[in-house]
Amino acid sequence: MNQVVLFEQTIAEYFGSPYAVAVDCCTHALELCLRLTKPKIVTCPAHTYLSVPMTLEMLGIDWGFVDKPWTDYYFLGHTNIVDAAVLWQQNSYIDGTFMCLSFQFKKHLNLGRGGMILLDDEDAYKTLKKMRYDGREDDIPWADQNVETMGYHYYMTPETAQLGLDKFRMARATHPKIWNQDNYPDLRKMKVFNAK
Repeated sequence: MNQVVLFEQTIAEYFGSPYAVAVDCCTHALELCLRLTKPKIVTCPAHTYLSVPMTLEMLGIDWGFVDKPWTDYYFLGHTNIVDAAVLWQQNSYIDGTFMCLSFQFKKHLNLGRGGMILLDDEDAYKTLKKMRYDGREDDIPWADQNVETMGYHYYMTPETAQLGLDKFRMARATHPKIWNQDNYPDLRKMKVFNAK
C-alpha cells in the first residue's frame, strides 16, 4: 500500500469518515468540492482565510460575506462543504458533508502543505480522487488511460503523506489549539474585497 493511501486511511479513521481524499492544500480541497457540487450561490464568513473567497471569485460563483461566528469549522453557506482547515478532533466528521482539512505549517498536524477531503459518498470519492490527479486513475500509467474526467494537478506527494504518518502519533497525543473567527481579520476591510 502506498503512503498516500495509508495516510488517507489513517486520517479517515481518526476523524470517523468512510473516505478521505488527500490533496496538496485545503484551498484546493474546497475548490474540488465546489467544482464537483456546482453550487449557484455561496456565502462565507467575513472572518476566514482570504483564499476561500478568492476561490469563490475564481470559480465565478455568486457569493457574499456573512457575519457568522464559528469555532474550529464552518459551512460554506448554501452547501454541504465544510471548511475544517483548523479542526483536529477525533470522530468529528459530519455525515453527508465534504469536510476539508489543512496540514499547513500553522495547523495541528503541520506538514508544511497538504489537505484532505473527508466524505461518505462513494461515487463522489471516486470522482474526487480522479479530479485531484489530472483526471486519471492512481494506479495505471496515464498514457494507458482514456481519461474522461476533467482533472487538476492537486495531488499530495508520497513524501508529504509519509511525513503525515510520521507526525500523526504526536498530533494525536497532544491537545490542539481551538480556533474561531477572532483568529482572522475582517476580509471586507481589504481592498481586494471592497466590492463585496
